[in-house]
Parts: sequence; C-alpha cells; structure tokens
Amino acid sequence: MSLPKGLAEEVSKNLVMVARLIDEEPEQAYAYSRIALRLASRVAAVREAAGFAAYATQKYSEALAEFRAAKRMTGSVELWPVMADCERGLGRPERALTMAGEPEVAKLDKAGQVEMRLVAAGARRDLGQLDAAIVTLQSPELASSSVQPWTARLRYAYADALLAAGREDEAREWFGKTLEADKDGATDASDRLAELDGVEFVDAMHEDEVDEDDDEADAAEVAAAERASDQAEYYDEDDEEYEPLDEGSEADIDVTDEVVADLDDDRADDKA
Repeated sequence: MSLPKGLAEEVSKNLVMVARLIDEEPEQAYAYSRIALRLASRVAAVREAAGFAAYATQKYSEALAEFRAAKRMTGSVELWPVMADCERGLGRPERALTMAGEPEVAKLDKAGQVEMRLVAAGARRDLGQLDAAIVTLQSPELASSSVQPWTARLRYAYADALLAAGREDEAREWFGKTLEADKDGATDASDRLAELDGVEFVDAMHEDEVDEDDDEADAAEVAAAERASDQAEYYDEDDEEYEPLDEGSEADIDVTDEVVADLDDDRADDKA
C-alpha cells in the first residue's frame, strides 16, 4: 500500500510468481524476486520474499542480508529461525546455536520455537554432536500425540538423528510415527522405512527400457536363427564344396547371373 498503484501491481505480480515457483523452480523464483527488489527495495515483504528465494537457491549470505533487512523494517522476530539456518548454510553452526539461546526465541510462536529447535539440532549434527542433537529434539511437542503442521518434520528429524546414532529400532519406530502424521507426503518417511526393512523399489521406466532391450536381443537371435536355417536349406554341409555364406551374401546373389551362365553353356554346346 506504500507504493503507487501501477508500481504496486507490478511488484505484486513478481511476488506472486516467486510464491508459485519457489518450490519447483527456485532459480526462476529468484529471478522474479530480483525484479521485485529492484522495483521496491524499501518494502519489507519484498525483502522477505527475496530472502526466501535466495535461501531456496542456497545463496545463504544474500538470504541472510535480506532477512536482516526485513527484520529491521518490521521489528518482527519470526524470521529468526531461518536466519539461524542461513548461518548453518554458511558453515557457521556455532552462530546458529548462539542464536538459539537469544531472547528473540522466547518471542516466537509455537511453530517458530519448534523450527528453532530443528535448526539447533541440525547445528549440533553439523558439529558431530549426535547425542546432543537427539536431546535437543526431545520436547513436549515431540511427545504430544496431537498432529500439528510441524509434527511430521519434528518426528522425522528425530528419527533421522536416531538412525545416524545407530539406534535403528528406535529410528524405525519414529519413522513410522512420522508417516502417521505426514498426511501430505512432505517427508520421505515411507522410503526410509522401506530401506530399513530391506525393501527395494524398481524403477518402472527403467524396467520398461530393459524389456525393450531384451525384446531387441530376442529379435536379433530369431533373425540369426532364420538366416542359419536358410543357409542350411540351400547348402549341404556334407558336400565337400560346401562353404558357409558370409553374412549378407544372400542379398548379393543376382538370379540373372545364373540365367546368363545357363545361356552361355547352351551356346557352347550348340557350337560344339
């Protein structure tokens, strides 16, 4: 609303494209975000969108700068967890852990606090502290039987940490619990369970390609057998003058050669 009508519409169109493309085509989303940023860099929503587009394309330094700008403009701390995750992306897990202990975390809503817990556990894993990561994820939200928007991701992170720590039976249990909460298929918990149970999935497209290759091989074998049978029909292997035909030689035989040869023999007999 702070922009002139025409400019506001142009910026809005670019932000809509960012939202549509960010999951499937992040590079294109990023390109649209840069256009919006050039048009309205003083609008907090534009800076936030640019931050998420940069984050989706792993441009963590750029994303962090945009998130900081949006935070300054709005005074909100809701971007605190993703800012901490940018620090992880930049190879600075210690800074992410420091942020997890800052007063801003207490101002986050429940979803934001769970997100911050996930980031902190990831930072612990970055540092090779698997047991600490597991403990970080153990929380009332994890133990709750109610399903919230964050439940599947929290359970999945816990299962994955357990598996990394070699606690396979517990990991299987929690991947199962993840699957129960993951109604939208946001995680690959079903695949992880299958891997633990030794189930292998066959790529149907690859199998079709293999079948086609087998069919071509079978056809080649049949053709070779037919050529061999034709060769055996015209030549007697017991004949002392028998010589196998070279491949493709049948196609080189011209019937007119035999006719001309017969006529020449007849003329020779007449002259005699």
